[in-house]
Amino acid sequence: SALVQNAEVVSVLPQWRVGGAAPALATGWLLDYLPWVMGAGVVVSVALLACAVGLLLRLEWARQLFIGLLGLVMLANLAGLWLQHEVVQALVNSTLSRGALPAQAAGVFGGFATATQAMAVLVTLAGCALLGWIMRRLMSEAVRQEFA
Repeated sequence: SALVQNAEVVSVLPQWRVGGAAPALATGWLLDYLPWVMGAGVVVSVALLACAVGLLLRLEWARQLFIGLLGLVMLANLAGLWLQHEVVQALVNSTLSRGALPAQAAGVFGGFATATQAMAVLVTLAGCALLGWIMRRLMSEAVRQEFA
């Protein structure tokens, strides 16, 4: 899943760069170091997979590392909300500047973009809440006794 998502992000970059306006400083830095950022995401994904196997084997180190990695993933997702917003805005602005749409159609298109951004925020927050619940369950006394 992470590899497909990374391929999608990389395929959108040429269109985003053509949009005309320079990206914000943090976004420009992220685009410059995107292969490293994507590589870090893949490393975290593999580490989570290894920890999941350790959880199945009831290994204490896997439980502790899994909790830490879930916290890292939650922070990365929350920090990525601004990136989601900037990517959608850049694509919408690029599309509207190149297309000859009537003002009413452009308004509808912008409304869909806003709805998409709102839904992305809700899904991200719901996912982070689910990860927080999993972390809390893994830190519970009953689970700790099971791993002792």
